[in-house]
Amino acid sequence: MKDSQSQLPEGNAVIYCRGAFNTTYGKTAHGLVRFTRRYRVLSVVDSRYAGQDAGEVLDGKPNSIPILESVEAAVKAAESTDTPATHMVMGVAPDGGRLSPAARQDFLTAIRLGLNIDSGLHQFLSEDPEIKQAAQQYNVQLRDVRKPPARDRLHFFSSKIEEVTALKIAILGTDSAIGKRTTAWLLVQGLNNAGYKTELVGTGQTAWMQGARYSLVMDSLVNDFVSGEIEHAVWSAWKETQADVIVIEGQGSLMNPAYPGGFEILAAGRPDLVILQHAPARKEYDGFPGYPLHPLGQQIQTIELLSAKPVVAITINHEDMAPERIQPMCAALEQVTGIPAVDVLYSGAEELIGRLRSLLEKGK
Repeated sequence: MKDSQSQLPEGNAVIYCRGAFNTTYGKTAHGLVRFTRRYRVLSVVDSRYAGQDAGEVLDGKPNSIPILESVEAAVKAAESTDTPATHMVMGVAPDGGRLSPAARQDFLTAIRLGLNIDSGLHQFLSEDPEIKQAAQQYNVQLRDVRKPPARDRLHFFSSKIEEVTALKIAILGTDSAIGKRTTAWLLVQGLNNAGYKTELVGTGQTAWMQGARYSLVMDSLVNDFVSGEIEHAVWSAWKETQADVIVIEGQGSLMNPAYPGGFEILAAGRPDLVILQHAPARKEYDGFPGYPLHPLGQQIQTIELLSAKPVVAITINHEDMAPERIQPMCAALEQVTGIPAVDVLYSGAEELIGRLRSLLEKGK
């Protein structure tokens, strides 16, 4: 879908993350705390970290977004600063995408307090009788980001991707919830700053919530249309902006047992280059003990075999790593793989862009 930017940001948002902030289930909240065009983020709701700064908890860098203990406290705090909250956004992405009983009560509270609700769950709140009735009673909007478009609006693969002359870079990962979207945004921002006109194609609900101009929600679509929607989003981003570079956000990972993703992006997005996001300290697939991550070299080999295109860099997620271990780990990965390894969240995208300059020039 193409998303109009003329009315962004849309409102003042409280990010709901009860019990999940600073866990992999809170990845939507993480993205919105770090960056969003769609909302002015006022606060995060999670009683476990109440009283702390969200940026400090997440990245060790304060960003003046407070974490508060409850929905009521978040609404009250917003009113006290003359920036009343207008939205509550679901910041948790649980396995199966369903609303917990505790979260249900919190969302009903938010509705009674007059907040519009944006949710990326697979469970559509607009079809829940109790929540729908409450929204009608208090005159608020329910927006289910994962509700797919009508099928007559969906696209089937047509081969128009071959018209795209922009350099296409896919950000894939060795696991789910590993930082692909964060790296993609940082790369887009860094490339634009370096003079390369760059657009992101978002492929999940969080990228849409962050205001990606061109996006789809892959895991909400009927399989027959996934390739066509990827192709159409990439083609539209190039056709309408004449971008030098298109960065495609990855989903899941090729070998993840629960969230296998990436093949459709390779097949339909036809990337010229692949950057692989990897968490060196992670030994098993996220949320699935007993399922060890496939070796990094095997994952690189598989991507290159499927796409016939090179993996040109490793971007690392430094979870469970002390800061002093990041650079030695990057050096070790470079020695093993023979390609650059960079932590763009820790040190920015400039080093990665500099080291890939010769490859990027063909897209400018």
